[in-house]
Amino acid sequence: MSGHAGGGRGRRRGGGHEEEHVNHERWLVSYSDMITVLMALFIVLFAISQVDQEKYIALRESLSAGFADMGSPSVLDGTAGTLDGESMVQADPAPGTAGMVDADLGLGEQGANPQAAQSQAQVDAATMAAAQAEAAHLEQIRDQIATMLAQSGLDGAVRFRIDDRGLVLGLVADDVFFAPESADLTDTARRVLDVAAPTMASLSEEISVEGHANTLPVSGRYATNWELSSDRATQVLRHLVENDGVPAPRIRAVGYGDTRPLVPGTDEAAMTANRRVDMVILSGAPDTVRALIPSIESGTEQ
Repeated sequence: MSGHAGGGRGRRRGGGHEEEHVNHERWLVSYSDMITVLMALFIVLFAISQVDQEKYIALRESLSAGFADMGSPSVLDGTAGTLDGESMVQADPAPGTAGMVDADLGLGEQGANPQAAQSQAQVDAATMAAAQAEAAHLEQIRDQIATMLAQSGLDGAVRFRIDDRGLVLGLVADDVFFAPESADLTDTARRVLDVAAPTMASLSEEISVEGHANTLPVSGRYATNWELSSDRATQVLRHLVENDGVPAPRIRAVGYGDTRPLVPGTDEAAMTANRRVDMVILSGAPDTVRALIPSIESGTEQ
């Protein structure tokens, strides 16, 4: 009996399974993976902290393409993402920290976006160059018409000026062009128009014929100075189109009454000067270009 019992205990010892050893170091695998990911993250952060605009854009596009290939929305698209190239810099840094932000991003004194500043400078330079070219073009037209008038014995019959609208030819000379309260063109006025018209007809710019009157009240055929100034502009326009071949689609007539005097005052000289018609060769340049023309002309006159 005792032997049998002893044999049973022997078989349990011989045929039993030992307990598996518990691995208490499994966490090391997850820990090492986390460390690897963090290292990669810090490498990327360090790389983009040294701001090189071209490399940064290449990195952003590469990461955006990678996220797109994975079928997940990318935070790098558009300007609302965390790496939009602008949100890395505080819009309104605290006082005394603006220089620190620039230094940390490797931007120095050039500001948060040196390429944008350079681009703006190039735009300004290009605009100034365009304004200088447009001013030179208008001066060439002026000189050509002035030369032709001088050759015809009409030197000084037209007052030229260049402003942000274009080239203005002012028909002002006592009663040479219009008699008081009259819109009838004098012989001298017709000669001036006939000489200037070929140059104006050859241009691509539009032409605005603008009639003006002085402040003296009118009587007779015109109810007000509005009608008088409009009729003066219309008579000049009709002569240019019907007699001198200026294309009708490029020319218009406007009456300003006495609202835009050339010379302030109510003396005889002012009354005569303001009884006029301006032929304006309108510049086709953009507004930003035309706005610089007066300063260019002012510098030229000096």
